[in-house]
Amino acid sequence: MKIATAAYPVSWCSTWEIYAQKQRDWVMKASSNGADLIVFPEYGAMELAALAGETAAGNIQGSIDAVSERQPEMNKLFADLAEEFAMHILAPSAPVREATRTVNRAGLFTPTGVAGFQDKQIMTRFERDDWNVSGGGPLKLFATAIGKVGVLICYDSEFPLLGRALVEAGAEIILVPSCTEALEGYWRVRVGAMARALEGQCVTVMSSLIGNEPRLFGVESNSGMGGIFGPMDQGFPPTGVLAEGNLNKAGWTYASVDRAKIAHVRADGHVLNALHWGEQAPRASDVTLEALA
Repeated sequence: MKIATAAYPVSWCSTWEIYAQKQRDWVMKASSNGADLIVFPEYGAMELAALAGETAAGNIQGSIDAVSERQPEMNKLFADLAEEFAMHILAPSAPVREATRTVNRAGLFTPTGVAGFQDKQIMTRFERDDWNVSGGGPLKLFATAIGKVGVLICYDSEFPLLGRALVEAGAEIILVPSCTEALEGYWRVRVGAMARALEGQCVTVMSSLIGNEPRLFGVESNSGMGGIFGPMDQGFPPTGVLAEGNLNKAGWTYASVDRAKIAHVRADGHVLNALHWGEQAPRASDVTLEALA
């Protein structure tokens, strides 16, 4: 399959028509390059806050409420685009009101009209302290026509047991939509994504929100780029980087991914990280302190 992952520039969309056309243009571009699966970034849906005006978009409560209220329309838009262009789409994640809490949710839309939704599991300090966004659940594996796909939203990719749970469930591809303000944040998520590909002998796909829009609370400034990563083993690049974009340059990054290569490296790679994972537990259960001074 061909995968496209976004370095997606945040912008002020003053009407629904402007927002919908922007999404359509991005999907059309990826489709024209033969993409079967495309990945938008974390919190890309914050653009929807602009539809409520600058006052609402510029504060915590107003922006979350505005974006959450638009979720049915956004989901229909991406469901229609996935069907029209015959591709799988991980839509931009959004803060979504759910009973007494707010979660960070991303939707995976298929060409057949079936959709699944993944909530972020572990919140960053900003999400906890400033936004009061909560960890959702549960962690899911999506069995799709293009393979078994998991989603680790941004910070989630930095926690190996989440990635391992997906791999043990059968994940071949793990999508990592991200939103990072500073360069060190981008690299934290990228290193996490690459580590999960190494440990799980799978492919990870990182997308990034980029650009500046001071009127949108929480996503005023963003940096990153798209990247597609695999294990550093036979059938994959020695660096593990199948493809990467250019820092803070808008556009899609593409790579062709062969699921048979994932299966092969797991069964007969030069190393067998996924298989040997369990050997850690007994060796890590007790650390012997040895004095050398």
